[in-house]
Amino acid sequence: MTPAVNHRVVLAARPVGFPRESDFRIEEAPAQEPADGQFLVRVLYLSLDPYMRGRMSAVKSYAANVELGEVMVGGAVGRVVASRNERFAVGDAVVGHFGWQEYATSDGAGVEKIDESLAPISTAVGVLGMPGLTAYFGLLEIGRPRPGETVVVSAAAGAVGAVVGQIAKIKGCRVVGIAGSPEKVAYVRDQLGFDAAIDYRAAPDMSQALAEACPRGVDVYFDNVGGETLDAVLRHINMRARIAICGMISEYNLEKPAVGPRPGWFLLVNRARMEGFLVFEFRDRYREGLAALAAWVREGHIKYKEDIVEGLAAAPRAFIGLMQGKNFGKLLVRVGKE
Repeated sequence: MTPAVNHRVVLAARPVGFPRESDFRIEEAPAQEPADGQFLVRVLYLSLDPYMRGRMSAVKSYAANVELGEVMVGGAVGRVVASRNERFAVGDAVVGHFGWQEYATSDGAGVEKIDESLAPISTAVGVLGMPGLTAYFGLLEIGRPRPGETVVVSAAAGAVGAVVGQIAKIKGCRVVGIAGSPEKVAYVRDQLGFDAAIDYRAAPDMSQALAEACPRGVDVYFDNVGGETLDAVLRHINMRARIAICGMISEYNLEKPAVGPRPGWFLLVNRARMEGFLVFEFRDRYREGLAALAAWVREGHIKYKEDIVEGLAAAPRAFIGLMQGKNFGKLLVRVGKE
């Protein structure tokens, strides 16, 4: 039976600098009865990700912006509760871009069924979802690490960075993580098996800290943060280094662009390559990536950590915390319970 009410979070105002809770609004709306070819999903887990900050802006980007009054965009896991679509049955666990709401109606475009035998369904928006695939293709296709090389990854305790470092270890590399607290540094070093880790908040000189952690220089840098961290790493890259630009969270909330060292000299002298990428470029190879990630998780080669907050109403505050680096692991909102 279709529920009567759907609670949802909409964009109330475009943020200036860091988002505020007043930039969001929680609304009640009628839950939509599925039409022919559609199905209704009850959202169980909502994924909160840094890219959402860009979608809140009016600045042109690689994807459409959220308009004022629209439901905030976001990937989510849920169960089908009503269906008039022959491909999706009531009870199916699914993942798709259902947004910040309790219920979503879909025609199946961009929605995938979840193989519940692999891992808990929440991982479909984490290690076995977009973050895991971003790590897999970004490191292996853009970074192209070779055994014995030094791989550095920023936001190393996050959903993407933690997987990047563990894949690099699987590939025989020396791995150095950059994170933002003693607890995160201990986690990536002691539990995930990184060879070294740097607390960028505590390091008095990031360049010196990198020199000590990477005595043979940096061959591959997987960048999730940009800004001063990227500037510091560039000073230590080796000949033919590869730099994969995944995200620049340190710059998303700036009201004015930051002025910093220009990368051209370091890239020229070392004949290095810096390339931005989007995981969607590898859409036709998702099955390959998921198969490898699932096997590594099953075999214990990849571990993952989920940071779960309870209730849709908690999403705005949790997202603001994400922008400030307060999350520890893959940030999820438990919207509904099984």
